Order: sequence, then structure tokens, then C-alpha cells
Amino acid sequence: MFGVYITHPQVRIDPDIAVPEWGLSEVGRARALTTAQQPWVAALQRIVSSAEHKAIETAEILASFLDISVEVVPDMHENDRSATGFLPPEEFEKAADWFFAHPFDSFHGWERAMDAQARIVSAVSRILDEHNPSEPIAFVGHGGVGTLLKCHLSGQAIARDRDQPAGGGNLYAFSLANRHLACDWTPMEEWKGFGHGRT
Repeated sequence: MFGVYITHPQVRIDPDIAVPEWGLSEVGRARALTTAQQPWVAALQRIVSSAEHKAIETAEILASFLDISVEVVPDMHENDRSATGFLPPEEFEKAADWFFAHPFDSFHGWERAMDAQARIVSAVSRILDEHNPSEPIAFVGHGGVGTLLKCHLSGQAIARDRDQPAGGGNLYAFSLANRHLACDWTPMEEWKGFGHGRT
């Protein structure tokens, strides 16, 4: 059976609001609603989300088509970038490049990539260790830690070129039997189900 890691789609960027409190934009909500109506979503037995607002909002849209509630796991949050606060998009991209290129070092006080990876791997592994592998499960979170988890599942070193395409709202699938990556990042509304993703 399959597990998926889903990143929240487009958000309303507001420099005056803390990043974890950002919500989805109209485009992001529309994408989540389209995704929620895909056949594979109907098979989900659990949806686990980061505690950040944009992730919970995405997870709740998916869960609204199912008879399940969203489980919130605080340690699935995005890599901690609070030391620098909001960065304009161009500056943020340069910082993210540095973050992935230097996983053992901190970018101006950011959580190190190696520490963020250990945290997200621990959180997901803890859930999967007690999860029935015959039941499909979705994790809803963020691009940075999602990429770090993907690197772990694929046995690859941390690198920016393994990151999701810009904009968010992508997913990858993995087998619950062996926890191996089954497909690369795919737009959430385009994925056709386990065995049909981009490898």
C-alpha cells in the first residue's frame, strides 16, 4: 500500500504575519479542492499534518471529502527560519540554496538541514511504526522538510536539486511495505495513484 507526502500549495504571502500563520491563496485552495476529488484520495485512511496553518488548511480540504479527521503533529514543521524572519523571494531562494548545500551548518541561525532532516524522519517514522501498512496514509507539510525526507527515503544525499518545483502543491509516493520512494515530485492534482507517478 502507499503513503504520500504532500506539500501545501500556493499561499498568501504577508510579511507582517509570521510565516507559520500564512494561509492558502485562492489558487492554493482551488488546487487542494481539485486534488481532494481525485480517486486516490478516497482511499486514504489517515491524514497527518504539520501544525502550520497552510498545511492544516490543505489537510482539512482533503479530509473534508472523507470520514476522517486530520491528525496534527507539531514536529513536522518546516525548517526553522525564524532567526532571519521574512525574506523577499529572491533572497529566500539564495538562502535555500545555501541551506541545502551546507547541511551541517546554519544559515544565519536557521535550523541546520541535517537537524531538520532528523526531525522529520523521526516524526514520520514514529507514525509509520504504529501504522497499519495496509492502509494508505498522507502526510501534509512543507517543501523543505519534505525534500529532506525524500532524500532519506531514496537514500540520497541532501541537495537542492531534489527539491520540489516552485509554487508548492506537489507530492511523492512511497511504499508502506519497505518505505522506499515510488515516484518523484508530481503536482498534487495530476497524480493518478500509486504506480502511476513520475519515477
